[in-house]
Parts: sequence; C-alpha cells; structure tokens
Amino acid sequence: MKLNFKVFGSGKPVIILHGLFGMLDNWQQFAKQLANNYTVYILDIRNHGKSPHSDIFNYDVMSEDLVLFLEKNNITKPSLIGHSMGGKLALKFAINRPKLLDKIIVIDIGIKKYNPRHTSILTALNSLNLNSFASRDEIDKAISVMIKDRKIRQFLLKNIARNKSESGYHWKMNISAITKGYPNIIDKIDFPNNFEKNCLFIKGENSDYIPEADKNDIRKHIPNARFTTIPKASHWVHVENSQLLLKVVNEELSYTKLYP
Repeated sequence: MKLNFKVFGSGKPVIILHGLFGMLDNWQQFAKQLANNYTVYILDIRNHGKSPHSDIFNYDVMSEDLVLFLEKNNITKPSLIGHSMGGKLALKFAINRPKLLDKIIVIDIGIKKYNPRHTSILTALNSLNLNSFASRDEIDKAISVMIKDRKIRQFLLKNIARNKSESGYHWKMNISAITKGYPNIIDKIDFPNNFEKNCLFIKGENSDYIPEADKNDIRKHIPNARFTTIPKASHWVHVENSQLLLKVVNEELSYTKLYP
C-alpha cells in the first residue's frame, strides 16, 4: 500500500505516526520544528487521511505498509515516533523488523490491552449519513448528542470532506474498516522476542494511558525502556505542551548509546 506522506528538513530520518482517527496534518507543525535537525516524514496510516482504504486493518499489515514505505523512499534506519495507535504501530514494527530502525519514541500509550474507550465515537460516526448534510455545523450538531466534548468533535470533523460531484460530505477515513479492526487496535502487543534497542515512553501528566503499575511489564519486554512525563498535558501531548515535547524528543533522538 502506497501511503500518503509529507517530508521536511534534512539529516537522519525520523517518521511520525499519528493516532486513531488522526492524520498527518495533526503533526505537521511539530514535524516542521523537528525538521531543523532531521529529515522528518509524517504519514497517513492506511484507512486514514489521504492514504488508501482497505478492509484489513491491524498492526501487522500497517507494519508491512511501513516496510514498503521505507523501501520506496530509500529510508535507512529511521527513528519512529508514534502517538497512541501510532505508538503501538511503532512497537509492532520494532518487534517485527528491529534491524530496520534506530530507536522508537512512544507517546502516551502502553503495550497492554485497553478498554474500548472509543465505542461511543464509532457508534456516532457510523450513524451518520454524511450525504444528507448541507454544512459542517449540521454534522457537528448531529454528533453532539453522543459526543459532548467539543474539542473531540472538532478533531473528528477534520476527517470530513465535501463531495465533488454532488451535495453532502464523506469521510476521509474508512469508518467501517476502523470499526471492524478496532478490537485489534486496542489489544495488547505480543512480544515473541524482547526489543533490545532504546525506547522512550512519554506520557501526559494528566493522562491515564501509562499508569505506574504498567511500567514493570513494559520493561520485561523492552529492557531499555525509559519513561518521562510531560506536565500540563493529557493524552494530546503534542497539542497541549508541544514545546516541551519537542525538547524531549530532540534530546532523545540525539542520544546515541544504549541507556545505562
């Protein structure tokens, strides 16, 4: 699968992987700042943004999409930065293809199976016939019945586009495939072998995605795992404290030895 992407800067390669319901645009500003020191690629993961749709949606096929992306763009030993679902994809790639990368940075996600937090969102999105709406405000009002948080609605509505040949809108993302694949997306990451390279886990101070109790289990499978917390941030670390996240990421990418 040929993934949609943008690239900025020059230097050692870094690839940023967005989260569920996201797209590369969510990370464009951050990528441009990081590109002062690196060649930074931001991707639309399959079934998201402008990348192709497929009925198959799990971490194994997404990992192979990434292998193909490296081959087609002659990228050698990149570092991966993954947020939420993108973090689990980075972990899966690290397990499947450890020789193809340098290190990984995982933002606000762990390795365990998570409760289905997005069920109400998926139900709301699947209930809409976007062809029947005349404006974004109408769509926002329709999903506000099930999704009360305006910030979440604004994030989701970035995924709609007006139809070219007729009235109404359509989803950029593949809602049906995402819904079908959702159990895999929240499932735990299995480790047939330990990942021995550096891996930094970054959590938001106000997020519950990586509780203290999970860290020992992560270290069993990733001996060189390290953890840091970004203050004044929840799950959306790159939005709520982007400058400190940028500082932490730059420091991690420049670290060239295994952790002590």
